[in-house]
Amino acid sequence: MKTSLSLFLAALVMGTAVFAGGPVVVVEEEEVVVEEQSSSSTGILPLLLIPVALCVVLCGGDDDPEPDLP
Repeated sequence: MKTSLSLFLAALVMGTAVFAGGPVVVVEEEEVVVEEQSSSSTGILPLLLIPVALCVVLCGGDDDPEPDLP
């Protein structure tokens, strides 16, 4: 009786130890290389030049002659 009980307990312990935990998943991390932009890269400057050029064209000098004062 003691032998069968000890074999049953040993099988129970070994069976749970075999299935303990879970699958081992190995995830390799990839290195991401980010290139830095130079400080002289075009950014907001073209966006500022467009309204200035439009203002020069549309709001340009007045071509009407000045009226003569008496």
